[in-house]
Amino acid sequence: MLPNKLKDIILATISVLFVLPVFSQGNIKKTPIAQYTQFVNPYIGSGGHGHVFVGANVPFGAVQLGPSTIFEGWDWCSAYNYSSNTILGFTHTHLSGTGIGDLNDILLLPVTGKVPLQKAAIKSPNGYGSTFSHQNEVVKPGYYSVILDKYKVKAELTSSERVGFHKYTFNSKEEAHVLLDLVDGVGWDRPEETLIQKKGSKTLVGFRHSKGWANDQRLFFAMEFSEEISAIALYDSTAIKNGLEGKGQKMKAILDFKNKKGKVLMVKVGISPVSVENALANIEAEIPHWDFAKTVQNADSKWNKALAKIDIKANADTKTIFYTSLYHTMFAPSIFNDANGDYRGTDKKVYKNQGFVNYTTFSLWDTYRALHPLYTIIQEDKINDIIKTFLAIYQQQGRLPVWHLMGNETDCMNGNHSIPVLVDAYFKGYRNYDVNLAYEALKKTAMQTRAGMDYVQKLQYIPADSQFETVANALEYAIDDWCIARMAKDLNKMEDYAYFTKRAALYKLYFDKNTGFMRGKLANGQWHEPFNPLSSSHRKDDYVEGNAWQYTWLVPQDPYGLIDLFGGDQKFIEKFDQLFTLTEKVAGEDASPDISGLIGQYAQGNEPSHHIPYLYAYVGQPWKTAAIVRQVFDQFYTTKIDGICGNEDVGQMSAWYVLSAMGFYAVNPANGTYVFGSPAVDEAVIHYKENIAFKITAVNNSKINKYIQKVEYNGKPYTKSYITHEMIIKNGALKLYMGSKPSPTFGTAKSDRPL
Repeated sequence: MLPNKLKDIILATISVLFVLPVFSQGNIKKTPIAQYTQFVNPYIGSGGHGHVFVGANVPFGAVQLGPSTIFEGWDWCSAYNYSSNTILGFTHTHLSGTGIGDLNDILLLPVTGKVPLQKAAIKSPNGYGSTFSHQNEVVKPGYYSVILDKYKVKAELTSSERVGFHKYTFNSKEEAHVLLDLVDGVGWDRPEETLIQKKGSKTLVGFRHSKGWANDQRLFFAMEFSEEISAIALYDSTAIKNGLEGKGQKMKAILDFKNKKGKVLMVKVGISPVSVENALANIEAEIPHWDFAKTVQNADSKWNKALAKIDIKANADTKTIFYTSLYHTMFAPSIFNDANGDYRGTDKKVYKNQGFVNYTTFSLWDTYRALHPLYTIIQEDKINDIIKTFLAIYQQQGRLPVWHLMGNETDCMNGNHSIPVLVDAYFKGYRNYDVNLAYEALKKTAMQTRAGMDYVQKLQYIPADSQFETVANALEYAIDDWCIARMAKDLNKMEDYAYFTKRAALYKLYFDKNTGFMRGKLANGQWHEPFNPLSSSHRKDDYVEGNAWQYTWLVPQDPYGLIDLFGGDQKFIEKFDQLFTLTEKVAGEDASPDISGLIGQYAQGNEPSHHIPYLYAYVGQPWKTAAIVRQVFDQFYTTKIDGICGNEDVGQMSAWYVLSAMGFYAVNPANGTYVFGSPAVDEAVIHYKENIAFKITAVNNSKINKYIQKVEYNGKPYTKSYITHEMIIKNGALKLYMGSKPSPTFGTAKSDRPL
């Protein structure tokens, strides 16, 4: 829950009559004055393993400006964890919910008195940085503030897309300074070359080039202060650099300002992947003034507009969880070009004024499952630019992105999951790009030889004694290949269609009918032994962040084919029921910490499980989906600090909730079908675009009434256990009639099961 002080601040700040949408037959109008940001609690997921970004940003902004705390391990990948009590400074780039740390660039810290050059640490608290109290911290969309106890400074932050805006109020009579540190980063991040240059009386420019998860990150910056810098001291780590310019691996600067108690100092920081000139131009384009309050208001307005894409009716806690989740889905992919359209490509060349918004931070192994399908119904204005970004990356590096970060391919995680994102967009009508180039990119990406794809190309299984993660790789490739086959058929490339259809069926080679699990197979044709379906060895077995119990069901592109492997509906159900009722724990001393949020062996905290509860619909038992989904809502999505049961994973955990809370989920991420579950909200209106909206009403919805009894679509009976994308993007209304007991008829007939 929100701390009392934060509640008071929000209530005092936001005094708005929340007017519910007005509906008429065939016309759903959106209320323009609703203040959705009041329902967002940015602290959710900032504790435990959520790893969410906490700070000030705008939707999809390049700048994510927030506090950097002392790094204490994996749970500080975003540079912030609620358990921390020391802030080292405020940095301009962050990752949200990742399992690896990087970024945390361009650290500024307002200080008073003597300024140490080394940062504080758990065992060495005397460096720069200050303790703080959450009681003196305010976090809401587009705004962050905190009181730094040590320096008696109130720091306030806000931002635009490419500019961070700081406001410091000094309440000490000691000398006022600002520390600029280009050394500090998170996780693997290390500076390679840095520059600080004073230009004029109020301006600094420079760059920070670093190596980390992103192997060659190049970030340029410009800083404009609201008053003159009275003195500057430059350091390369601890060595003094004389003059007004310093270049080195570990540059820092201490800036002096005239002080009196109550002094207010502001600084605007523009960032650019291209040049300091573009960083300066970004400031001029986005925040040319010094009106901090106006910038806060603008950021709040942008978030309200973004959150207004979905209107819901629900109880207070559900509303908080829902809008916080929706908020978390809009941190990334983040903008990776300048206001003038320039960006730096994967090939490190500068591309001038490209005419589309270039993006970065693509956690595709996670986000292809729910985040990108969600975007196709609430971010229709961004889909084509995301695909254009993919195609630009393809042209620059010779294949589509896997896990792209700041103009770098990290090759993190498995599969080639830009493929389902692209194919899903194509079939949903997003085609404002070169379709022939897109297909070429799909095919070439699928014909690589990395990570076992050389075996897949020959229509063979990947031998478990040739490499790790063979089962996970193969199952993910099969999903991608199914997508390529579908697009090949639509483009009348029938030879490719036949070939990729065969590749999409290779998942069957890993199914052991004797044990009922997907298993690794050796080059000699024998199953990989010893075998324990509960066992997981992090990145050193046949699976990825999971075990056989979790991976056996990873066939979202062909659930009926999977059911046939078990011998039909009943045998599938017998095995599938066990997944959720097992009392045994995950086995293995080095099992991945990502295997979290467990119901039996079902792991809500990690992405390969996310479609699993919805598979019951394919065997005519949708009420079991409803029961599991409601259990997930109750146990693993809460208003608490640790209210996300695993890594947020750049929006995927939250996207699962947003879709599921409305009552449906995209099991197959690229066929435009959404399978019913059980809604957490009483009503949801999806505003696809101006004057086009889809209304979902859960009649008699409650904690007890979690089972769908019957459905009406546009006032007529609807018997299917799924809806289609076409239904959502047209003005229409869906009513789900809820009850306390499973319906003996809804969704049970084979003709009513998902496509």
